[in-house]
Amino acid sequence: QVQLVESGGGLVQPGGSLTLSCAASGFTFRTSPMSWYRQAPGKERELVASISTFGAIRNYADSVKGRFTISRDNAKNTVYLQMNNLKPGDTAVYYCKNPSYDTWGQGTQVTVSS
Repeated sequence: QVQLVESGGGLVQPGGSLTLSCAASGFTFRTSPMSWYRQAPGKERELVASISTFGAIRNYADSVKGRFTISRDNAKNTVYLQMNNLKPGDTAVYYCKNPSYDTWGQGTQVTVSS
């Protein structure tokens, strides 16, 4: 079955950086677009970034453009989210997702605080 395992979250100061990873299995990763979402306390889950099958097309939410970079390694069935210049407003649980499946991983907590 589809499995998504996110990792790499943690506590970071404002202005800091983190790189999230998502290991995927249970589907043909190299032919699947992938996305990162996040959900802050008391808020709806929101789309942060998406990437096409070979990485040629990448889209970002306005709130993270210029600070976050989505990438993928099809040989490792892994999608990444490089996050720079983090702000307190980026605090959330981050999830990866294959748009073709209604499956979510456990997420990884990112907390930006001094």
